[in-house]
Amino acid sequence: MKPYYLIPLLFLSACSSTPKLTLHPQQPPATEASGIRYPEVLHAYHVGRYADPNDDLIMHEQHVVYRVEENTRWDLRPATVGSNAFTTSSMPRDAAFSPAPINDDILAEVNSQRLATTEIMMQSRILSAALAQFQAALSQTKTNLQETAMLRSAVIQMKNRLDALETTRVRPVAPSKPPTNEPSDSLSP
Repeated sequence: MKPYYLIPLLFLSACSSTPKLTLHPQQPPATEASGIRYPEVLHAYHVGRYADPNDDLIMHEQHVVYRVEENTRWDLRPATVGSNAFTTSSMPRDAAFSPAPINDDILAEVNSQRLATTEIMMQSRILSAALAQFQAALSQTKTNLQETAMLRSAVIQMKNRLDALETTRVRPVAPSKPPTNEPSDSLSP
């Protein structure tokens, strides 16, 4: 008897309808265009009269030239989700102007770079002082070399003069008058 009680339950389940799943697309939250894209930056330049550089028969009257300095582009800053509206964070406009993120690793690396820079600067000063001493010693050596060359030439000249004197001294000097036994004249020199 029990199986017959289950049959009506099967029919009841066949009669019930399954609820249809309906998807309602959600509209994105209303946002300002300034939060999504950067606006383009325009500058006006006043140009006076000038001759066309490509055709000298054409002259341009003074007018204003508008130039796009910066095109519109996407704002890639991270947005924080508020109550059903996107609001941009309070970061600066361009990432190049934002301060670098600081954590312990970066701070340690910056400090080690500063230490290395100061050591290099100190070694540079020591090297500069040593170079100045070397240049002073080099100039002193050049001066000494010049003085030594002058003294050497003076010694060579003196040696040549001494050799010339010695050669003249060694030769016997010939008498100018033959010796005589006559008395010398008292009035003659």
